[in-house]
Amino acid sequence: MPTNPDPAPISEQIDLVNDRASIHHAESRVLDALNVFDYPKAARFAIRLAIEEAVTNAFKHGHKGLPRETPVRLDFVVAVDRAVIAVEDQGPGFNPSDVPDPTLDENLERPCGRGLMLIRAYMSALTFNPSGNRVEMTFIRATEP
Repeated sequence: MPTNPDPAPISEQIDLVNDRASIHHAESRVLDALNVFDYPKAARFAIRLAIEEAVTNAFKHGHKGLPRETPVRLDFVVAVDRAVIAVEDQGPGFNPSDVPDPTLDENLERPCGRGLMLIRAYMSALTFNPSGNRVEMTFIRATEP
């Protein structure tokens, strides 16, 4: 845990374009905030992977048919006990329950659903807005003994 017992949460809103440098910049901003609170390496890996999957899905699926320069919004709040990251695209959204379970035998060779499965595996909570174009991911930090 950080040496300062009550540091203020760090939050930011970032508009991303579908460009590796833009996405890397946003991931770096979140990782910098996690470092301020001394999040362990495994937590930083899990959160970075979840961001990568959510942003990839937003551009690949949410922005399908939209101009390449249409931005995706990434909001984050990092505090000593949790990190909350939201990714919102400008597409029509989707129903998460319509995404096939990639672990079922009939879906093993289908490429869809793996990103959501990874996010669910690494994050403490995953919620979607009613229209399905915004995902909010929460990582709750384990308390130290």
